[in-house]
This record gives sequence, structure tokens and C-alpha cells, in this order.
Amino acid sequence: MTPPPAVRWIYAFADRPRPHEEAVRTFWAAVTGSSLSPLRGEHGEFVTFLPPGGADPSFKHQTVADGPGGAHVDLCVEDVPAFVRHARQAGAGTVFEEPGLSVLRSPAGLGFCVVPWAGERTPPPVVADERLDQVCLDVGPAAHERELAFWAALTGWPPVRTGQPEFHRLRPPLGLPVRFLVQRLDDEQPARAHLDLAALRPAEARARHEKLGARFVAEGKEWTVMRDPAGSLYCLTDRDPHVPTGGEAEAGGACGRSGC
Repeated sequence: MTPPPAVRWIYAFADRPRPHEEAVRTFWAAVTGSSLSPLRGEHGEFVTFLPPGGADPSFKHQTVADGPGGAHVDLCVEDVPAFVRHARQAGAGTVFEEPGLSVLRSPAGLGFCVVPWAGERTPPPVVADERLDQVCLDVGPAAHERELAFWAALTGWPPVRTGQPEFHRLRPPLGLPVRFLVQRLDDEQPARAHLDLAALRPAEARARHEKLGARFVAEGKEWTVMRDPAGSLYCLTDRDPHVPTGGEAEAGGACGRSGC
């Protein structure tokens, strides 16, 4: 079987409604120890979080006009048309296309983008013993198996069971900054995505985030559910942020049944 075109880099996006955009950008810049790039887009709706130390960025913010927001990813590849053909064969639908950008949807309706790889190679560093390194895809029971198979086929990354039966992790090659966790929700609801941060000391991380403007929601076995200043859910997970993404042990570090 021919392997899929390689994903060379990933950007995680915090998609947030406009009334909270300034507070959200300030919060996530502080959490990740980043500075903000100049605004981009017709309405200044895009900004990149520039990590310290000259590392390559892997996190961006997008202001959305409708709905509560969430998260999505940009997959950076060497040949966008070839990867889009592969994505369609795997089951993706096209939402929008222009030169150098394709907006697609997974079978369960999760949006993602395919963009040209710009040579990014160096993942952002750990900041305050935390790292934003995971996007969790939250999928209802009926769509879960198909969605897991889609993302595994799309990326070519093997799905790995975690210590929790409702979670599968897609393990990327070493060197990529972001991986995927696929969560089977307890009940049927529209698929969504959220951000996860690995935290060496979750209790201390929670306190730091609360001082920066986040709110505590719930405590799980290996995760803490939080809301950022826009009210969007994210999780602090009990994983070692100093272990490179793709190289860590697969036990634990999931995000819980609370639907975080």
C-alpha cells in the first residue's frame, strides 16, 4: 500500500468568538510564553503565537464570527493538491479552496486546513513545565470508529489505545509539535475539538492558568478541565511535557468523559 503524503508540520488553532479576541490572545500568549505576530486577514482575524528562543510556531488564534468556537488544525504538506486528493479518498469533503489553501471537513464534520509546508522544523519549547501539544477530537459513539479510521488514514499515524477505553491516540513521527487524541463521547452530539496542554504539575498549572484568567471546570483522573477567557473548554493533562511528542509512553494522559 502506498503511504499517504507526509504531514511535515501542524498548527493548532484556538478558534474563538470576536467579543473575546483580545483577552484570548493575551491569555494564550501568556500561557505559552509567546509574543504575538502582526494581525493578518481582512478583519485582523488571524494571529500567530511566536514562541521564545527562535523555535518555529505551531499555535495560532482565529476569530470566528459565529458560534462558540473550538479548535482546528492546519496540516502543512509539501504538495497541497496531492494531499487534498488523498484526503478526499480517505473521506474528506471540500469546503473551500484557493491557491495554497484547502479547507476540508472530516466525515464527522470537523474542519481542518491543508497548507504548504514552509520549512518549520523546531517545536516550541516547554514553558513553565507545560506544553500545548495535543488536539483532542471529541466524537459521538455512532461516528467514532469511522472518524478514528479517517484521521489515521489521513495522517498515516497509527492509532494507539490509551489507559482509558474511550481514547485512541494517533502517534506522529518524532519532531512534529502536535498530535491527535480521538475521544469517544458518551452520548450523541456534534463532533468538536479542543486543545490539551501537557503539564508536569497539573495543580500548579491550574493555579497559574486561573491567575491568567482561566476558570476551573472539573477534575478527572488524569486531566483538569478548564475554560479560557472566551469560555472555551481546554484541558491540562497529566503528561510529561519534556518528552517529545510521538516519543512518550502511551499510558495515561488522556482527557476525560466530562467532554472537555
